[in-house]
Order: sequence, then structure tokens, then C-alpha cells
Amino acid sequence: MTLSLRPVSLAEARRFVGEHHRHNLPPRGWKFGVGVESDGDLVGVAIAGRPVARNLDDGITVEVVRTCTLGTRNANSKLYGAVCRAAAALGYRRVVTYTLVSEGGSSLRASGFVEEAQLPASSGWDRPSRRRVEVDLFGNERTPTEAKVRWSREVSP
Repeated sequence: MTLSLRPVSLAEARRFVGEHHRHNLPPRGWKFGVGVESDGDLVGVAIAGRPVARNLDDGITVEVVRTCTLGTRNANSKLYGAVCRAAAALGYRRVVTYTLVSEGGSSLRASGFVEEAQLPASSGWDRPSRRRVEVDLFGNERTPTEAKVRWSREVSP
């Protein structure tokens, strides 16, 4: 089994995440994305966008807002590496992403990311004055509220 990278459109990446991600909905926007295939079949996607945290949105930082694979060995690491190379080629200096504390992070370590911060659990984006509950087709809330880990990697053009 050989993994190879390929371009993906936003629509294709969002559809893949919508069908296969275990706890998040597809993000709305992006800056760029990449797919990984095995034997001609798409087995994973990564979506990079503006950092969600305002204090990280400095113009030289990009965030991997979503990765999703079918569990294919090394696919996630390949995606993270590809995003970092693309980010460097576009002039970004730093790539950040988040995982849930329950996720191990081995793909990130293998791709050169370091654990930067542990962030407390949140109630998500929903507020009584501004309702923002994301639900799937079955009415289940899809935005995890457990604590997160921020990972980062410095890249250079």
C-alpha cells in the first residue's frame, strides 16, 4: 500500500469530513487543503485555515482546522507534513492545531509538532444570548467540549 498526496477541493474535503469524522462537523472555510490516497482511493483529508483564536491570527500562522482519515496507517502524519510544507511555501512561519486530551498525538509528534499548551474544557461557541449548537443529521451535538491540547510547529519558507 503506497500513500500519495493529491489536491482536493473545499467541497470534496468538507464532504469527506462530513461522512467520516467521528466528532466534528466540516469547517466552513479554508485557506487550502490536501488529500491522501491509497491505491487511487481517497483515504484522508486535511483542511488548513485561519487560526480560530484571535490572538494567533497574526498573518503568519495557519491552523490545521481538521484532519480526517479512514484509519489508514501513516495517512494522518503524511497529511500534517504536507500541510506544513505547503504553509512554508506560502510564506507562513507557524502551523498550529488542536487535539482532544483523549487523543494521543502520535501523528503530530511524527510530523514535528510539539505540545504547546493544554486548554481547559469549554462549553463551545453556544451562549444563551447567541445560540450556536451544531448538530448532525440525527440531532446529536457534534462539537466536543472536553479539554484540548494545542500543538505547534515552526516552518520556514
